[in-house]
Order: sequence, then C-alpha cells, then structure tokens
Amino acid sequence: MNIKSYPLGIIGVLMCFTTYAQVVSTTPSFPTITDAITITFDAAEGNGGLAGFTGTLYAHTGVITNLSTSNSDWKYVQGTWGTANAPLMTSIGGGKYILSIPDIKAFYSVPAGEDVEKIAILFRNEAGDKSGRASDGGDIFIDIFQPGLFASFTKPIVNSMYSVGETIELVSESSVAGTHIQSLNGASVKTGSGNVLTHTLTATTAGNFTATLSVSDGMSTATDTVSFVVNPAVNTANFPAGNKLGINYNSATSITLGLYAPFKEYVYVLGDFNDWTVNTDFYMNRDQDNATWWITINGLEPGKKYAFQYLVDGNIKIADPFSALVLDPGNDRAIDASTYPNPHPYPDGKTTGYATLLEMDKPLYSWEVTDFDAPEENELIVYELLVRDFVSAHNYETVLDSLDYLEKLGVNAIELMPVNEFEGNESWGYNPSYHSALDKYYGTPESFKKLVDECHKRGIAVILDVVYNHAFSQNPLCQLYWDATAFKPTAQSPYVNPDAKHDFNVGYDLNHESPAIRQYVKQTMEWWLTEYKIDGFRFDLSKGFTQKNTLGNVGAWGQYDGSRVNNIKRIYSEVKAVNPNAYVILEHFAENTEEKDLANYGCMFWGNLNKEGTEAAMGYNSNFSGAYHKNKGWNNPKNIAFVESHDEERMMYKSLQFGNTNGDYSAKDIDIALDRNELVWVVFSAIPGPKMIWQFQELGYDYSIDFNGRVGNKPIKWDYYNASNRKDVYKVMAEMNKLKATYDAFDGADVSLDLGGKGKRVHLTNADQNFVIMGNFDVTSIDMVADFQSAGMWYEYFSGDSISVTDIKMELSFAAGEYSVWTDKRIKTEQRVSSVDEYNVGLSIYPNPIQNEVYISLREGMATRFTLLNTNGQSVLAQDLTNSKDFVIATGALSRGIYYLQVYTAAGRITTKLVK
Repeated sequence: MNIKSYPLGIIGVLMCFTTYAQVVSTTPSFPTITDAITITFDAAEGNGGLAGFTGTLYAHTGVITNLSTSNSDWKYVQGTWGTANAPLMTSIGGGKYILSIPDIKAFYSVPAGEDVEKIAILFRNEAGDKSGRASDGGDIFIDIFQPGLFASFTKPIVNSMYSVGETIELVSESSVAGTHIQSLNGASVKTGSGNVLTHTLTATTAGNFTATLSVSDGMSTATDTVSFVVNPAVNTANFPAGNKLGINYNSATSITLGLYAPFKEYVYVLGDFNDWTVNTDFYMNRDQDNATWWITINGLEPGKKYAFQYLVDGNIKIADPFSALVLDPGNDRAIDASTYPNPHPYPDGKTTGYATLLEMDKPLYSWEVTDFDAPEENELIVYELLVRDFVSAHNYETVLDSLDYLEKLGVNAIELMPVNEFEGNESWGYNPSYHSALDKYYGTPESFKKLVDECHKRGIAVILDVVYNHAFSQNPLCQLYWDATAFKPTAQSPYVNPDAKHDFNVGYDLNHESPAIRQYVKQTMEWWLTEYKIDGFRFDLSKGFTQKNTLGNVGAWGQYDGSRVNNIKRIYSEVKAVNPNAYVILEHFAENTEEKDLANYGCMFWGNLNKEGTEAAMGYNSNFSGAYHKNKGWNNPKNIAFVESHDEERMMYKSLQFGNTNGDYSAKDIDIALDRNELVWVVFSAIPGPKMIWQFQELGYDYSIDFNGRVGNKPIKWDYYNASNRKDVYKVMAEMNKLKATYDAFDGADVSLDLGGKGKRVHLTNADQNFVIMGNFDVTSIDMVADFQSAGMWYEYFSGDSISVTDIKMELSFAAGEYSVWTDKRIKTEQRVSSVDEYNVGLSIYPNPIQNEVYISLREGMATRFTLLNTNGQSVLAQDLTNSKDFVIATGALSRGIYYLQVYTAAGRITTKLVK
C-alpha cells in the first residue's frame, strides 16, 4: 500500500462521508446485457421520498436503448404509474429493497437488434403519490456495459461537495481484478490490486479536486475521472445595486445572477459555461440579508446561448425562478420543429430537471407598434382563446392567420389562457412551473411578440391569463423548500404554504403576505408588460390571494377579506405603475361588498352569466341583470360579462340536450338553437359594459366541456364557418359588436333595462341615436310593449324593416326566439340577417306594422306571385301577379300577429316579416 500525503490539505483517516450517497447499487457492479442483475434501492437516499415508508413498493422502470432520443425517452416501460401492475420490490430490511432481473432483454421485452444502454428506474408506492428518485428529483439510471474491463469510482459520485473537516472516501471498482491506481489532482494517493480499492481522506483545504483512476489487468487499461469540491466559506457581499433577482445582462459578455433563498447554506451555479461541474469559481456570494445569493459571470460569448441551474445545499437543483425560457428534458422533445425550430439541446447525461436558457447580446425584436392605444375598458369585446384548441398546429404562427377573422367579428382584445411554462405540453395551463418563462410548446418568443404586434396593428389588445394563486411541484419555489416524504413544501418556505388556506386550491398555495412572493409577482408581471408588451392580466383564482384560513368553510372564504383586498390593490397599483392603461381583471366571485370595493378602486371582474345565458338559450326563465354593473352598486362598468368561458358548459350543447319545446318548435333543433344563440348575444351584448366570447361560441360550438375529459383536447371546428346556419351566428355577433363599438349610446349613459322574464328589452338613449333592443326568449309567440323613446320612423337594423310609430307604447308581436334592434335613424349594413332565418334583400314595405293594407315595392325585378304565411307556416293570403313592381295587399281581415310574406320573381323568392 502506498499512501502519500496530499499537499493541498487532504490526509488519510478511516471514516467515510459523501454528500451524494448512492440511491441504488447493483450486483454485479458492471452489469452486461447477459447478466442476471440485482438492483438494491436504499429508500433513505436520493430525494428521500420513501424514507420511512413501510408499505408495498413498486419499480417504475424501462430502458434507454440505441433508439432513444434522450434519457427521457424510456422504452418498454413496465407497468402503469399509479397501479399495482408494476414490478414488485422485495424488502430486505433497514429501508432497503431489491429487484432481481434474471434476463434484461426478456424482462423488458426488448426486440432483437435493439441495444440496451441503460436501465431507467424510479420507485413508488401503489398510488404513485410517493416516489424514490435521484437526489435532485430526477430519474435513476444504471449503465449496461459491454464484456471486458471496466472501472469507475463508486465514491465519490460526480459533483460531490464537502466541507472542510469532513471525510472523503475514494472507492474504485473494476469488472475484473487488476491493479488500481488512484490519483488526486495529478498526484498518486493509493495503489492496490483486486476488484475494489478504498482510500479515506480528510478535507482540510477548500477548492476544486479531480480524482483519476487507472486500472490494468495486464491486457488492457480502464480509466475514470470524478470531480468534487471542498466548499469555501461563503463570501458575504452586497448584491450589486440596480440588479434584480434572476438574470441581469451587464454586457455582451457578462451576467449577474440573483437568487432569493433564505435558510440555505451554499449555492453553486452549474451550466454550459462550466460543463455542468461543481466549481468553486461558480460559488455564489451571499448578501448581508443572509438570503440573497448572487454571482457575476464574465467571459461569455456574445450571441451564444447558455443553459444553467442552481445547485442549492448540494442536493436541490433548480432553474432560475425568473427564467424567461427553460429547457424541459421530459417534454421539449415532443415540440414540433416547425413551431420551435433549432432548440437549444438539453445537456443529457450532465444534469437532470429544468434548466434556464439565456442568450448573450440577443437581438432586440423590432416592434412595429410602439405606442399602442388599448381599447377603453367599457368597449372591450374580449375573445378568450386556448391556443391548443383553437388551431390544429397549436402555435402562435397559425393563430396569426385567424386575426382577420377575429377583427371582423369585432373582437378588440384576446385573452390567452396561460402561456407561461406549465407542466406537460398540452394543458389548459393552470399548473404553472415557471411564471415568467414562455412555454415553448406554442412557439418562440419572437413568434409570440409577432402575434402581439399584429394584434396591436389591428387595434386588438392582448391579455394574459396568469396563475398566482398557486404553483405546481416542479416550480422552483416549491422545490427550494420541499418535504419529499409529505410531498409538499416545508413550513420554512418564504414562498409557498405547506397547506392551502382555502378549499378551492390546486397545486401549492402561494403566500401573498410574504415579501418574497410579493416581489416575485411584481417582477414577473413587469416582465410580461415590458418584454412582450402585454396589455393586462386576468388573475386566475384571485380570491385565493389571502392567508386567512377558511379550509372547510367555503362561505367564509367568499366573505369580505381586508387583507386580500389590500393584496389585490397592491398588485393593481404595481401593474398600473408599469402601464397605466393595462387591464387588471379578477376571477374573483367573492361577496359583492368586496368586489364593489375593488371595482371602485379600478379592478375589472369576470362576470359569469353562464347559467342565465344557457337557461335563456334553452327557452327557460332567466335574468340578465347581473351583467350590468350598476345593479351591483359599482361606479363604473368593470364587469366583463360572459355566457361562455373555458370553465363553463357550452350554450349550444345544453340547448341541444335540454332545450325547451312547444309543439313543432324545439330549442333542441340545431337551426333553432343557433338562432337562439344569436338571440342571446343580441340582447346580452347590448347591456352596457365589456363582454367576453369563448372561442367558437360565435359558430355555435356544441361539444361538451366534458368531451375527452374536462381539460382534454377538444375538436377544432373551423369547418363550422362554412355552414351557413353557423356563419349566421358569427354575422349577427359581429354586427352587434360593430354597433357597440360605433355608437355612443352603447356606453350606457342613459339606459333602461328589462332583463327578467322571457321578453327582454334594452333601451339605449343618446342625443345622436336611440336604440331599442328586444328579444323573445320563450318558445311561443309573445307581444311586447316597445316603449320607443319617440314617435316617428324607426328602423330594424338586421332586416331593414321600418315602422311609423305614433304610439310609443305600441305592442310588437315576436315569434319564439325572435329578436329585433330598432333605431330612430337608419343604419346601413352589408349583413342583412333576420332572427327567423329569412332575408329581406329586395323589398320596400310600408307601413310595418301593417293595418288595413300594406304597400309593397320591388327594388329590382317583377313579382309574379305572393304568399302570406302565419307563424304555423299556413297560407292565409295568396295571389298571382302580372309582372308587378308595386302592389298592395289588403290585410284588414287579418288577426294581430306575425306573418311572413313570400314574393316570387323570375330570380327566385324574397321573404320578409310583417307585424300587425
């Protein structure tokens, strides 16, 4: 035995210690494809997620083969997560378990001709809510060797960290007996023969160390190298003034990183710039607050991209919480190359888990619109959009192709469901991993900026749906303070509550009373507003922004909460400080005293009238009064009312399933149901205040929210636009949106509303133009008093009909599902649409409503016959004509009601409605 003293401060002793203990070991140590292998799992090691667990354990395991694209591409996985059909582990006591594999290829059913390179494995309970993993939470891999001489250090493992005074054990093993020579930083420290050689040292000096191994069996030589560090004392230094947490670009070649992590002992930075090795040159300083860690890294290359992570206390590996982009080893490979071309490669084999991606001296995006004038809150027509279910390519580039469609619909704001990094790829997005990182599944940062820019060119604002109530387990704020056994954050976390404060929480509840979370929310919001020129936010589950514990009492959660109100007002002010015109929209649904307080402060709200809208569409009693802000006692129109959203059942689906019927008239009929969709929007949109449309509502989308599971992918039905009956819904909604955007009367300065019952009316009075909007939501005909603002000529916007009003209290008859928009000044429109699927495209009629006779004049062509039908489709008058351009119909004998006049010409039939 030949022991030499190590000049840099390591001397021989007997005890051993490693920061990274082995999670698994194998017999044999260097298994080949032909070996029977026994895998031993120590539940106390790695992430410790199964430490102390006494139940049945299963192996979740597959293989990495020559056909795998990365270490995340497991092949031939055995069993299904969360079930008992996976390989069973055998307990050998002391928290250790074994799995025996007699034949690797047979065990995994690997086809002939495919080579196994690694076994990939995790350990779990039956439910899968507890798991044993590598120390950083990643997968565990066991190399499969070819026959011959192989050698490696089994201790220490790569990137081990020690403190001065701790002991280090160098253990080398070889597949066959040979002469082992162990060296440290180039100096030989021990030589011996056999299959195993152990050398124990004490660390006396901080620094970087490289252990090398050479093993010879007389015919060949095998080598291995492992690097480790002895931690220096943490340097206390002030975080440079003017820097923020996250990445600060100092120049084309220099960055400063900042991480807020109180109660931690030390932090390293690993990345492409140091080949993912622990190195004291990348040991972070700590600010005098004992919580903020920082480092300046120089010598980077302009124009180059670098991935990096923080390694905290030797066993917590995270990407930067303020990442703008992250690499996800598990999901990035499923992103289409046309959506995200030339992605930065993940450093497979060097690290695991999310990594932050930065780019030095990145070219700035050239914005075409630099001074966007966002629509007034009162005039918003918001279109809620989930990229995944809106375009089949699932990307921003394709959404661009639909902007003309949305602009013609009258949309002036798009509300995107979450686009920040969330778990998985195809999701609603309410499971956030990184709040400021753009999820690459929908496209590049440049393509997203182009989408925003193109929207702004059309006068369309872009609103982001953001999720600050909670984070999911992959989020670094969770991982920094994580109890793997309980699978939740620890009480020490300055970011996340170990247990939620309310019953509607999902994921892990953020602590909005914590200064750390307040800074996090403020900084991430500022990022979206400035980097991407976002025009505002819809705050998901904003009622959760509280530390008041109401678990078990949902009613108490909805009561006025002063601390929650203060939190939201602070957030509102922080948004407005960056962009005074930005929208702050809350998904709140608390009691009205709280919403009134916040609305009068300036916040906007989601106003859910799905129940009222769908009941009306189906032909049942409902009341739209909740859509109007003054009915809530609010000073200003802050209620973004909607009848459909991502979270609610679709009107058309409910109509087709549960619609009311009366004789031959059925709201379950597809054409009638679509007409009633028009009816709902005509009256609903006329109520003063902002409105929201859920994607494809304008085409009568009729797949249930629960189709393919509530949050599952839904059919993308652009073909609906080619169906005339569905396109009519689009046309009517577009016309109402145009009226709302054009005429000041819709601002609601003088409004009278009658929104209860089955006959609903909206009266909008203005010095320039008056409107009376009426709709029959019954499944039978009804009469309604018009209550016109004045006598004189009034014009129906959609049909082009006109009436001479002598009695402003005159009654008008409405067929089931019929609507009308009356104006006291004729408004030209290119889209003539009737609520009863008839079109008046060539007749002048006077008077209408009719009395004893009605005068008909054709604008083009000659009439050869007319027929007058009642609402049951029965002919009550009919007459052949001799190529007449003008004619008179005697109507004195007709009963009061609604009739349909059909005029026949050589070119076809013209149909319009008459009222008596």
